[in-house]
Amino acid sequence: MGGIGAVRERRKVALGCLAGASRCRPGGDPVSWTIVVIAALGAAAVGVLVGRLLSGGRAQAGGEATDQRAAELLERAQSEAQTIRRNSELEAKELVIEAKTKVEAEAKRKLDELQEERTRLLQREALAERAEDELRGQETQVAQKEKDLARREQAAEAMARSSAELLARAEKRLNELAQMSPEQARALLIEQMRGEARQQAAAEVARIEREAEAQAHERAITIIATAVQRHASEYVAERTVSVVPLPGDEMKGRIIGREGRNIRALEAATGVDLIIDDTPEAVILSSFNPVRREVARLTLARLVADGRIHPTRIEEVVKRCGDEVQAGCKEAGEQAVFDLGLHRLHPELVRLLGELRFRSAYAQNLLQHSVEVGYIAGAIAAELGLSIKLARRAGLLHDIGKAVAHEVEGSHAAVGANLAQKHGENPQVVHAIAAHHGEVPAESVLANLVDAANRLSAQRPGARRERLESYIQRLQRLEQICGAFEGVEKVYAIQAGREVRVIVENAKVSDELAVLLSKDIARRVEEELTYPAQIKVSVIRETRATEMAR
Repeated sequence: MGGIGAVRERRKVALGCLAGASRCRPGGDPVSWTIVVIAALGAAAVGVLVGRLLSGGRAQAGGEATDQRAAELLERAQSEAQTIRRNSELEAKELVIEAKTKVEAEAKRKLDELQEERTRLLQREALAERAEDELRGQETQVAQKEKDLARREQAAEAMARSSAELLARAEKRLNELAQMSPEQARALLIEQMRGEARQQAAAEVARIEREAEAQAHERAITIIATAVQRHASEYVAERTVSVVPLPGDEMKGRIIGREGRNIRALEAATGVDLIIDDTPEAVILSSFNPVRREVARLTLARLVADGRIHPTRIEEVVKRCGDEVQAGCKEAGEQAVFDLGLHRLHPELVRLLGELRFRSAYAQNLLQHSVEVGYIAGAIAAELGLSIKLARRAGLLHDIGKAVAHEVEGSHAAVGANLAQKHGENPQVVHAIAAHHGEVPAESVLANLVDAANRLSAQRPGARRERLESYIQRLQRLEQICGAFEGVEKVYAIQAGREVRVIVENAKVSDELAVLLSKDIARRVEEELTYPAQIKVSVIRETRATEMAR
């Protein structure tokens, strides 16, 4: 009875579960509701089966055998129920996956529809903006056309007025011609033809001048480039001091001598400053006269090597070294003349050329500079079909006056021209020497040629140098001097300070005053500034009138 009662209890529970499942709300989770229904049905089936078996078994057998049989059946029923439950769970999961897939697909479809709608909206906005831009452009074109039309109307009105004026003048002219005699008409016609001929001739002359200037400029560039390329010399900067090495510092005391008599004798005989300082195993000779400095250098070197240093010995060695330096000058001059292929040059001029070896201008050796000018002048003369020998001769001798400029009054160009004339040089060479810095107006092609060659050699990069600080200060001072005059608007120092351009205000400075201003500026620069060569002062006065053509 106990087993039957238990079965009945299980049946009641299963039926109760089924009844509870049937009372689930329709709005609940469909998957959960399905699982509950399946589980309830399985439990009910198991209960019925067990009840029947127990009822039949107790009728056939009794007692313990029936209970054992019922337990086995119950265990089998529970196993089958678990199998049913697992199958139900799998089916439920499949249903969940299928439902999720459907939901995702639906969501993706909705998202695609929204994206397409957004794309269509963006396209409509772009079309609207494009249409707005086109409309704005059309409005601008219409406004521009209205302005053009207004200008054309104004131009037409002006043309009509001009035509009326021309017609009136023509009528007046016809009336005047109608009252002229044949002779007067002929004279008027001739005068008109002359005026037209003058205008045509002036235009033709201007065209020819422009073509000639362009061709001359190109030809000059070609000639200068050829001349410079044909002679590219090496260069070493010159200095104003010489250093004499000593075998030891004890030699400095012997050079000074007792109470300084040796150093005083050496300075008196050579005319240089002997500097003995803390420089180890060396003494310094300072002088702006390179010839004297070279004589002193050779003298001191020989005295140190000989070891006998006293005033008498110093005077002897100085005389001997001076003769050697003069001989070296003559040899250097002869070598320069030989290198340029020149002949019959006066010995005194040859000696002075050699002395240029010991002189410099802005650290550029003058003998080397003179030889270079000779080569460049000869190359330019060859391009122009002039005498190469004469050009080289003038180029070599153009700075000969610097060899004696400290001894004779006057500029080196004037002194050099006098020396060349005194020693029988060609008048063209004499004139080229005198005019190579513009002190004398150039009256020949040779003079201009030598001047150009001199500038090319001097302004070649690296040929001449000066301290950057002093160079900048000199240019600044030059601009300050020029800018101090009344009416000056701007000042520019160009070409390494060789030219200054002064721009003046046209309202304050007239054309006549501009000429006077250039002279005043040049005079002030000469008085207040120290500079090499020459400075060209250019005063520029400009008048501008501006009107817009519509």
